[in-house]
Order: sequence, then C-alpha cells, then structure tokens
Amino acid sequence: MYSIVIAFCMFGAVEALPGTAPLEETVDFAETMVAGIDRWLMRAIEASPEKREAFWDRDVSSHSAYVASVAPNRGRFAQVTGLKDARVTPRMELVATPEQSSLLGRGEGYEVHAVRWAVLEGLDTEGLLLRPEGAPKALIVALGDCDWTPEMLAGLTEDLPPEAQYARRLAESGCMVVIPTLLDRECTFAGNPDVRMTNQPHREFVYRAAYQMGRHVIGYEVHGMLAAVDWFLTSNDAPVGVIGAGEGGLLALYAAAVDKRINAAAVSGYFGPREQLWEEPIYRNVWALLHEFGDAGIASLIAPRPLIIEAAPSVEIDGPPPAESGRRRTAAPGRIRTPDVAAVEQEIARARGLTAGLEPPAEIAFVNAMDRYAGTAETLELLLGALDDDLELAAPKPTPVIVGELPDPDARMKRQFDRLIQHTQQTMREASFARETFWENASRASAEAWEESAGWYRDYFWEEVIGKLPPPTLEANPRTRLIFDEPLYRGYEVKLDVYPDVFAYGFLLVPKDIEDGERRPVVVCQHGLEGTPHKPADPATDIPAYKQYGCRLAERGFVVYAPQNPYIGGDAFRVLQRKANPLKQSLFSFIVRQHERTLEWLAEQPFVDPERIALYGISYGGKTAMRVPALLPQYCLSICSADYNEWIWKNVTFDYPFSYLFTGEYEMFEFDLGDTFNYAEMSWLIFPRPFMVERGHWDGVGIDEWVAYEYARTRRHYSALGLGSETEIEYFDGPHAINAVGTFTFLHEKLDWPEPEE
Repeated sequence: MYSIVIAFCMFGAVEALPGTAPLEETVDFAETMVAGIDRWLMRAIEASPEKREAFWDRDVSSHSAYVASVAPNRGRFAQVTGLKDARVTPRMELVATPEQSSLLGRGEGYEVHAVRWAVLEGLDTEGLLLRPEGAPKALIVALGDCDWTPEMLAGLTEDLPPEAQYARRLAESGCMVVIPTLLDRECTFAGNPDVRMTNQPHREFVYRAAYQMGRHVIGYEVHGMLAAVDWFLTSNDAPVGVIGAGEGGLLALYAAAVDKRINAAAVSGYFGPREQLWEEPIYRNVWALLHEFGDAGIASLIAPRPLIIEAAPSVEIDGPPPAESGRRRTAAPGRIRTPDVAAVEQEIARARGLTAGLEPPAEIAFVNAMDRYAGTAETLELLLGALDDDLELAAPKPTPVIVGELPDPDARMKRQFDRLIQHTQQTMREASFARETFWENASRASAEAWEESAGWYRDYFWEEVIGKLPPPTLEANPRTRLIFDEPLYRGYEVKLDVYPDVFAYGFLLVPKDIEDGERRPVVVCQHGLEGTPHKPADPATDIPAYKQYGCRLAERGFVVYAPQNPYIGGDAFRVLQRKANPLKQSLFSFIVRQHERTLEWLAEQPFVDPERIALYGISYGGKTAMRVPALLPQYCLSICSADYNEWIWKNVTFDYPFSYLFTGEYEMFEFDLGDTFNYAEMSWLIFPRPFMVERGHWDGVGIDEWVAYEYARTRRHYSALGLGSETEIEYFDGPHAINAVGTFTFLHEKLDWPEPEE
C-alpha cells in the first residue's frame, strides 16, 4: 500500500504531501486569488503603453510610407471596433409624410432636414442634414455627446448655448453637415417588454449582443458616420471632416482612424490616457485596445492628417440609470469624468512622439476649452483651416427658424435601438454560416487529419478569443496541508505559484488504498459561479446541486482534485474581465494557465497516471470544461454539466429570459465568439478525446431543444470521424445540478477504472 508521508513544519505540525512544503497560510484563498489577479492586471495595464510599440512598424521616411506601414494596425483596429460588415450602396432619404415635410428649419444660407440613410444590410440610421444653398465648401459629420439630440447641435432647441451649437456654426460657414442620432445612456427601451426590462443603458444593451458577434455599438455608429461619408462623396469632391464631443468625440476619433477619406478630425472632451478604461462604462470596452493602441496609438492612425484635440467639459455620469419601475438591476458599473487637462496633454505628447520624424510633421493641435464648452470657435477654425486653407468660420448668425414639427426624440431613439438589436439578432441567426466559412480549412478526411488541421484553430481560440498569457514565470513551489481524514481518503489543500500574485489552489483527495507504485486516474472537479473547492470536494459541505460528487468519486477510488477558479466575489471578479479585455486577455486567460500548472504538478505525483486526468465541471465549471480542455491536451476527457448550450443564442438572443442580455453577468461576453466558436466547435478541439454532456430537463440555463441542437453537431463530428462511441449526452429529470449517474459510468469506462460493486 502507498502510504502518505506526514511532514512536520519546523514552526508547528502541518501534515503535508511528500515533496511539498507545509501550507501555513490561513487566508480566504478565493478572495486572495481574485485580489492577486487584480494586482497583476493593474501592473500590466500600467506597463501597457511601453509594450504597444512591439505591434507597430512605423516608417516615417515619407507620408505615403507611413500610411502604408500602419495599414496592418488600422486593419486590426477596425476589427476590434466591430467594423466587420460591408456597407450598402449609399442612400440618403428625406424623412417626410403627406402631412409633414422633411424641412425642419431655415438658417442663413442653409436648410435643416430630417433624414434617414442606409448603413448596413437591414440597418438604417436617422439624423439631420444641414444643407447649404450652394455647393458645399466642406462635408462634415458632426456628433454631440450621445445624450444630446441632433436638434441641439443644429440650434433647433435651446438645450445648448448658441456658441456650443457647432454643427449650426459649420453650416453657416458653407459646410454640408450630417448629424447622426446616437444611442443614449437612458434605459427606456433596454429589454424586451415580453421578457424582461433592465436598467442597462441602451448603449450597454446593444454592446452585449454586438460584442459576442464581433460587432460593437461603437462600430455600428462609426459605420453610420462612414455611410454618410459614402453618400457625401457620391456627388461632391469637397474635403471631409468629423467633429464630436463626449461619446461623439470617441466616435470622431475612431472614424478618422479607420477611414483615410476623412481629411481632418476634431475631438472634444474625450481624448486622454485610457489606462482607466475599466472604470468607464462597459460599452466603451474594446478588445485589445490597451494591448496595441491607446488613444495616442489611435491618433497615430490619423496621422499625417490633421487632428484637433479640445480639452472641454464632458458629460459626467456616476453609473447606469437606477433600476426603477420593475426593471431588473443588471447594468455594469461604470462612470465618466472629464479628462484632466494635464493628462490630455500627456497623451497628445505621446501621440506626437509616435509620429516623430515625419516631414512635414503630423498636425496635432491642442485647444484648452475647460472654462468654456465643446466645439469652441477656435476649434472650428482649426478644423476648417485643416480641411481647406481658404475656409473660414463665419461670424455668428441667428439660430435657424423652425418651419416644421421637430422629430420626437424618444420615438426616434426607439427606432434606432430596435434597428440595432434586430441587426444583432440577424447576425446571430447567420452565425452558423459564418462559422462554416471560418472552419473551411479544417480537414475531415480522418481523425488524424482533423487533429493536425485543428491546430491552427486551437491557436486562434487561445490567442484571439480567450487571450493567451505567457507561460508561468514562477516555479510551482507546491505547499500542501492535510485538512480532513476520511475512512476512504485524505484531503489536502494545495497551493501552487504561477505568476507574481497569481497562484493555483484547490483540494486534493487521495484514496487510502493506493498501493505502492500504483498510478490512479484523476478527476478534476470544477465548481460553478461563486463556488469554492468545498462544494464538490468537502465531506462536511453538502450542496444539493453538487451531490458531493468529488467526495463520491474519491470513495470510488479516483484521485480527485477540486481547483479554485477566480469567478467569485461579484463585481470584484467581474472587474477583472473589464481590466483584462483591453489587454487582449480574459478571466479564462488566467484559468487556463492555473489549470496547466495544476496538471503539471498532478502529473508529477507518484500516485497519479498523467495519461488519465479528466475534467468534470458544473455550471461556470462547465464553461471551464468547454474551454480549458479545448486548449490543454493534458486533459484526457471532459464532462460539461449544467452549461452546454447553443452558446451564441444563449448570449445574444432577445427573446428568452435566460439570455445573458437580461442578467447581471456582464463579464460573460467574448469578443467575436459568435462567428468563430460555438460549443460544438469547442468540442471539436477536444476531439478525439472523450467528451460528455450532462443536462437536467429543468435546468434554467436553457432548454433541452437548444442543448440537443448544439450537441447534435458535436455528435455528428465524432461519428463522422469514426469515434461516435467517445461522446455521450445524458438527460435527467432534474434541475441545474450534477446527476452523477451516466457521467460516473462514463468516467469509469473512459478512465479504465472498475465501477464498485453494488
């Protein structure tokens, strides 16, 4: 019989596994793990500006050489901003009815019309067109903050002082101006009245669905701006400019960065260091933004075209709208503050440094308007001068005379919200076709051919979807401590180092009847949301949904390991996702490396068979069971319990109450997963290893029909490649829980370990 050696610490008796140091810490390891990852991320965010240049290869020998050298970065920026759809043929329409003309107002030398224009297939947008009487001297897309209406900027209402109505001032100067409607931060329409209403800002609600599909609320609105530019250029050859304030400043910056047809841009009340992006509203979250860009990097994509940065008061918010009138409180936290002038100047200096050496130099002008308003006369003069040396800002004129009934801003916002939601639903419905195209280079000629060709997809999944951290930088330094001694097994706490402040931790259950030299199979039992190793693997903790399945497996003779995963602590862990995403990382970036370190250590134990280590996870642990074995071949099989689903529908659908659009799990969305990897595709990366799904009929995470539909794709793949016997699904008459019947049989069979006699 293999006997556990008892090690004693010189500072007191601590029973530990041989070859490990005694674990003496008495902390909340789950809380400590989350806090440690947070510190690691904060250091990475702080270091990100200096690391970004590794992704650029700027050639400043000439303007044309520079533009060509940053083209790959421009392409990647467009991708992470969500600009993946082709715009339709330009079409601008006057919005009128038999009773109401499109003409809303007349100013000196221009008219104001209500307009609608085509953007994407099935997606239009609305706004105002300020049309000069003669040929336009310049073509401008002007945006306010998203909480401003187009009528404010056009001077049709008195909500902004006349000097801040910069769209009107530009029209008075002979420019043709389009003012798009932007989704605002209210929650009036955020939800489905037939399902559930939420307190999410309209921008967040659309962001959630769009992000999963590789789109973005930012990308949709940039597309709207560029569709206006498309229309401008169908019949005009005047220079094109953009100007925006607040959220509109973000959009003006992004649009000019992705489209070289924009000759100059002005950004007010937005530009600055973006290292605190995680504190801002989640609808500003952009995958890899700090990894490669930052505001200075985005500005360098505009160079050598002129850019005017105006430091001006911004709309400030402390968080999402309150959850009133029966709305569910599901919005992510996030606040906006006016950028500090010194910080703005610091980021401008960084942008100038990125383009140093260009001749003539890139033009980045700075206007300090903190004691005034957005869109000062000075900024407008700089913008017009950048577009054409002969353009000048006209002297202020009276505000336009209203000649028609102004659009109902609430009705227009509802139309805009509905259009964007419907576009996300359409991309969701078409996602299976997009994934077919994405996977067309994977060979199904044989199981061996599949494994070889799937390597590229595994790398893509890790690097572009999950986010790949470097290998661990610390030695494992294992520390263990005996925590319970049951008749059939002993339980140990285990702590392993991964990175500074980042560690792996869990419970190890070792059967007492292991003989000397014997190597047993291992089942890694992964807890769900807000869980700890106690739930699956502590004999004193009996949670009905878990059925103490780790303890029961240890009693059956398996070695069991129950890891702590960092999805615990509410916003404390969800904010980790906010900090990680702009670094091109996610919560699972850490989980993969923690599991990898754990697998390495388990394989070294004399009582473990490293070829027979399985993962069995429930709920969030089921998410782990889909993603981690897809990336780590050290797992010989995987069981997904209480989670397997048509995962893209689960995240994006507008029509079912269990959709993550309606819940508080704002960290759940993974950029561009919809067009690349559903759960079936993840299982294809687990193939040819055994894979099983455990599903309770009454599990509220979804419905049987969705699970069956997606699992059919898994089953067909295994069967088509001659390994249909290596995958199973068990339905049982129960809720969101471990069933521990068919899965136990599966483990015994696939891990070649005899089932106990009844």
